Amino acid sequence: MTLYRTIYSSRPFGFNSAMLGGILVGARRNNRRDGLTGALICRADLYLQLLEGPEPAVEAALARIERDDRHVDVERLVAGTIPARLFPAWDMLDDPARSWLWSVDEVANGALAAASPAAVSHVFERLAAEQKAPRVDANGLFGGPACPVGGNA
Repeated sequence: MTLYRTIYSSRPFGFNSAMLGGILVGARRNNRRDGLTGALICRADLYLQLLEGPEPAVEAALARIERDDRHVDVERLVAGTIPARLFPAWDMLDDPARSWLWSVDEVANGALAAASPAAVSHVFERLAAEQKAPRVDANGLFGGPACPVGGNA
């Protein structure tokens, strides 16, 4: 089976933890059913999501997202075939936007539109690498693997 990946960005409409929880529950249920995996980086001004799996299923998921009124200005940033999944164990990993990601001002000033597909992909490559590495807190203590909000349904 040929694997396909797309990365899109959108702006949340009415962002709060309950809305995010609803998105994640639905995404995990649908992704498991459709053979998709991926990751969602989220904060009040930005959704940045990677979806991977069979191309028809990825395209169908993106079409659902484009119709979802919780997403505004959906824009595909990366699309194409891939040799392997970055998030094979995650129906949908959720991750708060990190300090190394573009700032709110940078996003507002067009950083995503100016970013190359390689730069956008690198954000998720870095996130995937973090999921494979042990979590260490500020005191140098092992914290175990990251645990998604609400589990990985």
